[in-house]
This record gives sequence, C-alpha cells and structure tokens, in this order.
Amino acid sequence: MNRTMITATNTLAQLQKQMDVISHNMANIDTNGYKRREATFTELIYQQFNNQRREQAEVNRLTPNGIRQGTGAKLAQIQLVMTQGNIKPTDRSLDTALTKEGQLYKVLVQTDAGAEIQYTRNGAFYLSPISENELALVTADGHSIVDENNNPIYINADAKDFTIDSMGQMTVTMNNGLPQMFNLGVVQVDKPQFLIAKGNNLYGLPTNFDQLNVGVDDILTDLVGPLRTEIGIQQGALESSNVDMAKEMTDLINTQRAYQFQSRSVSIADQMMGLVNGIR
Repeated sequence: MNRTMITATNTLAQLQKQMDVISHNMANIDTNGYKRREATFTELIYQQFNNQRREQAEVNRLTPNGIRQGTGAKLAQIQLVMTQGNIKPTDRSLDTALTKEGQLYKVLVQTDAGAEIQYTRNGAFYLSPISENELALVTADGHSIVDENNNPIYINADAKDFTIDSMGQMTVTMNNGLPQMFNLGVVQVDKPQFLIAKGNNLYGLPTNFDQLNVGVDDILTDLVGPLRTEIGIQQGALESSNVDMAKEMTDLINTQRAYQFQSRSVSIADQMMGLVNGIR
C-alpha cells in the first residue's frame, strides 16, 4: 500500500477517537460535576533517510537531518481536566458543591466483583429507605455515599433537617431535637490522569499499579483528620460541568478539518497510483 495511504489511515482512526472525546464532552455539558476530557497526540515511529552521500552536504539545508518519513499520529492520552465549574444555587439541603479543584466524594458501588469505592464530583444526594426506621444517603443512581472511614451513611428515618458545613460535616436534626453527625468522605486527587472513567459520572482507580509504578497514595489523598480543613463544600448548590461549548465546537471543527484532509490524502494517493498504472 502507498505510504501516504498508511499515514492517512493511521491518523484517521486516532482523529475519530478525538471526535468521540469531544462529543462526550458536549453530551455532558449539563451533567452536574462533570469534568471534561482532552485528547493529546504524539507522532508514530518514523524512518530516517539521509539522502546525501557526504554528511557535509546536509549542512545548511532546510532538512539538516535528511528526510524523515512518518507513519501518522497517535492519541497519546486522554487527560481529565479538573478545573472548577460554575456554582449554581438550588436551595436544596441535600445538594452540595465542591468548591476546590481536584476534590471528589467517595461512593460505595456494588459491582460483580463486590463492593468498590469509587469517586464522583456530583454532589446531588438523596435519601433511600433501607428499613422502616433507617434511610441511606445515596447518589441519583442509588450508590451509597460513605463517610471518611468508608462506611455507608445511614440516617434515622425521623430526620427533619440537614446541615452540611464547608468541611463536609453533616448534621442531621431529628424531630425530637437530637442530632446525628457524619463526616462525608472526600479525597484530593493529585494525579487525575490515572483515574479510570467508570460511567455515570464515576471514577475508579486502576488495577495495574505495578505496571504504572504508582501507588494509591500517589494518585489521591484521603482528607481525614487535620486534612479536613482543606475541604471546600457549599450546601444548597451544585457544580456545573466545566465544559465550554464554544471551545468544544472549535476543537470539533478543527478535528473534522484534519479528518477531511487525511481523507483527501487517501483519494489523491489513489489517483496518483491510477495515473502510474495507466502509463504505457
């Protein structure tokens, strides 16, 4: 196959992945706490051709290293962008917004392999009855919100009022005036590039720590004890996604133009091969 076709088709597949990332961002522009993803590219392996017999002849040329013939571009990584989204008031006592970048709530998710701690930025909490006298604090999908010790938060069904301070301490007032107190589980993400998207606005940790040469403590920090003073939470509000529609549309147009250019390269290479084959 023509080298031009190989280069173009390799790049086309990677550009399609970038368009998928952009489309995913645009689809989640109204998702509470959603963090946009950004694709970065790197070049694939190339071949070096020194087309001058003498090295001195390469001096002062436009291509001093000879001719480099590449094989296209590759999607290097999909980076999670943790910048702060806009805060929108809701005046609902179980709505909370994290006001500091890189912080996530801890959520207990039941998977096929068992219960697993995952993470979310969405602070819209709800109450789900688990017995006649007890309620569980959950996400919109029914996953349990956990405290700083990774225990699900269970609230007496006689709860009347909820107060959550800026450091994540939740105080539940009962009808009889007695309080229940919980510390919401919050982590600080130090290396967001290692988080794995689990779907439904949830993130998890990788399983191949040995290959990545990192540990859990390198990726995130549990904000417990004295570190709870670093937590920033606003009650009665939700954080919007950090997706900028204007930027996403611009990136999408640029990616589509690049895709169009690579597609045209395949067509032109095919026409050139047809001309060569037609020579008598």
